[in-house]
Amino acid sequence: MDISEDVISDVVKRLRRAQGQVGGVLQMIEDGRDCKDVVTQLAAVSRALDRAGFKIIASGLTECVRNAESGSPQAEADRAELERLFLSLA
Repeated sequence: MDISEDVISDVVKRLRRAQGQVGGVLQMIEDGRDCKDVVTQLAAVSRALDRAGFKIIASGLTECVRNAESGSPQAEADRAELERLFLSLA
């Protein structure tokens, strides 16, 4: 499955943002911040990671649809694999 440079760029930005958020959460824990604040930030990190994963899967689905329309025998296997990956994020 090929992923466009635009998608890769967007995913990298999302992952770097999540990386920064994780660092912030670690600092919050070390500073003894309130549990509610820590959990709120953990939820934000989780959403950021989910969005990165969904972006990759959506790109793959787009490619699978193109392949299916062209009659590619690999399209059904790719679609099943992407469905499994999607459900692992859900």
